[in-house]
Amino acid sequence: MEDLLLLIHRIPYPPNKGDKIRSYHLLKHLARHYRVHLATFVDDKDDWQYVPHVQALCASSHFAPMNPLLARVKSLAALLKNRSLSLEYYRDAAMARWVRDTVAAHDVKRVLVFSSAMAQYAASYRDARRVVDFVDVDSDKWRQYAEQKSFPMSLLYGYEAKQLLRYERQVARDYDASLFVSAPEADLFRRLAPESSAKIGHFSNGVDTDYFSPAQDYASPYAPGERALVFTGAMDYWPNVDAVQWFADEVFPNLRARFADLKFYIVGSRPSQQVQELGKRAGIVVTGTVPDVRPYIAHAAVAVAPLRIARGIQNKVLEAMAMATPVVVSPQALEGIDAEPGSELVLAADAPAFADAVGALLAGRDDAAAAIGQAARAKVQRRYSWSSNLACIGENLECS
Repeated sequence: MEDLLLLIHRIPYPPNKGDKIRSYHLLKHLARHYRVHLATFVDDKDDWQYVPHVQALCASSHFAPMNPLLARVKSLAALLKNRSLSLEYYRDAAMARWVRDTVAAHDVKRVLVFSSAMAQYAASYRDARRVVDFVDVDSDKWRQYAEQKSFPMSLLYGYEAKQLLRYERQVARDYDASLFVSAPEADLFRRLAPESSAKIGHFSNGVDTDYFSPAQDYASPYAPGERALVFTGAMDYWPNVDAVQWFADEVFPNLRARFADLKFYIVGSRPSQQVQELGKRAGIVVTGTVPDVRPYIAHAAVAVAPLRIARGIQNKVLEAMAMATPVVVSPQALEGIDAEPGSELVLAADAPAFADAVGALLAGRDDAAAAIGQAARAKVQRRYSWSSNLACIGENLECS
């Protein structure tokens, strides 16, 4: 086997955690074909328990501890250097030394970077075949943040959008291939970085449909007699926070007035203070970290994805589809997902439409909701296989 350097911004485990699903399956795929030398950060103390699982997939590995609060403070130095905050956030001298020593010891000729900020560690290895999986156009996410936030945060986020895009374009010019999570995401970056358009591609996320299966017997986490709407995701991630805040303010009161037994469950780790406050409202439950999200999805009447800021593909939507639970999505949450509104999920563009769509599913015949769920699962099984979607990785790494 040939040696490959893999750089990932967060430890790629556990495999069922939304923001780590893609990186885990990428590592697992690469480990079948290469001797993988992995460098990654661990920014959550609970994630140290997963280090042995990841090490077992690698020929060698380096796990750099990170304190997110200190990293945010450190990243402000970028303002004095006219650099991206994200690059400073992920700058680490020990990781740079480990990468340098590993490349020299194993004469590494293939490099795969996951997330643009990690590209700084492979900047000087121009003799290697280098591929970057940007996943999303992160600079555009910062641009959206700037539009949503008030001064002075809007100014800071606008600065980061500009600086990060400049760096993303530099990486795309220097690297041999740039990959994204969906065709719309790749098309967006082609417009932003036309000089690199010939080297830009994409591969979609997949879903483990054996793991996310409605056929398994899950005990219901909900109280007898209540119907649940569910939102899943990391609840310290601002687009998720914004989504549930908007839904709680603009949509749920309408639904709660019509369906007295209805509750809105916000399921995900590290809920922000803003999200915790929502849990004090009648009918809203904030769970925090749960051992398994599948029972919450399986027994929900409807899954909702009311995101107003989004890039790439929403795993929460694909997972609910795989579980055959009817999903109501915003246009932003649907972007990049190959699903037919009306038959495989329900699309709602604003608060009245969201309330009408969810209300129709709750008030309608059970077999109508079940038909949407079944069609959704069939689509995921046909379209979102990890093995087929990852095939392009080898093609990009081996292309000369």
